Amino acid sequence: MTVTAQQQKNSPTPDGGTRPRVRLALITGLSGAGRTLSLKALEDVGYEAIDNLPLTLIGRLLYPLTQQDDGGARAIAIAVDFRQRNFSAKAFDQATALLAARDDVDMTVIFLDCDNDVLARRFTETRRRHPLGEDRPVMDGITRERQLLAPIKDRADLLIDTSNLTVGELRALVGGHFRLSDAPNLAVSVLSFSYRQGLPREADLVFDVRFLANPHYVDELRPLTGQDPGVGAYVAADPAGEPFLASLSQMLETLLPLYQREGKSYLTVAIGCTGGRHRSVFSAEELTRRLTAAGHEVQVRHRDADKQ
Repeated sequence: MTVTAQQQKNSPTPDGGTRPRVRLALITGLSGAGRTLSLKALEDVGYEAIDNLPLTLIGRLLYPLTQQDDGGARAIAIAVDFRQRNFSAKAFDQATALLAARDDVDMTVIFLDCDNDVLARRFTETRRRHPLGEDRPVMDGITRERQLLAPIKDRADLLIDTSNLTVGELRALVGGHFRLSDAPNLAVSVLSFSYRQGLPREADLVFDVRFLANPHYVDELRPLTGQDPGVGAYVAADPAGEPFLASLSQMLETLLPLYQREGKSYLTVAIGCTGGRHRSVFSAEELTRRLTAAGHEVQVRHRDADKQ
């Protein structure tokens, strides 16, 4: 699921004036998936950050902000989780429905997800107990929490899977989505991946380059990656390579201004091959080079290049 980023707006008041709108990022998700880190990332890009504010108090917090008009930015990030008293998917839905109905609040619900095995490893490495598994195995707590939060995950505006993200990558992803500048450039993330490891859940656009010549079958190229010149030259020599990259670049040159006009501030383009090591890496690097040269803000990440 992807987000349509809101631009800060004003809503009309009964006297014909305008009421400042509050931009609200409501963060929830699985314990250990990066909720606190995401809240800090939003604080770093200009949001006022509040951790675990009771759902019933959010409306009261926002009310005075919607009445003031001192020209300042109105951007609040609030993290909530099941540790609150009487927290439930139903209570969360009721609270967010009231906020969504207001014309003075632009709200985005962010859900942080992660694979069970990765969450279990994170808890083991930090020697922390899962909040729902104080006297039980970690996996029992993870499973119970996932069931509790499933309805919220299904209705979130933005789903971020942090299973394969580093701390820096998660910060960049969240910060890219929710920058506060009045007219931000569209931040583009180009991601290479292996089809064996599954499709990246955060991808907005996915392209398959398994039709290109495969360096895996060349002994001296097999241990290298698409970032190595020899692999790049081999893939680039495929007659289908340049027409594909030229067409893809041209299509994105057309699409990016349209996505930005729609209100998007962040776009993830995923390029996959069988192993995620050669063809997709080279293609992602080349696409990044072309888009950067055209003046776009682009980051590149290779999810599976180090996996055998």
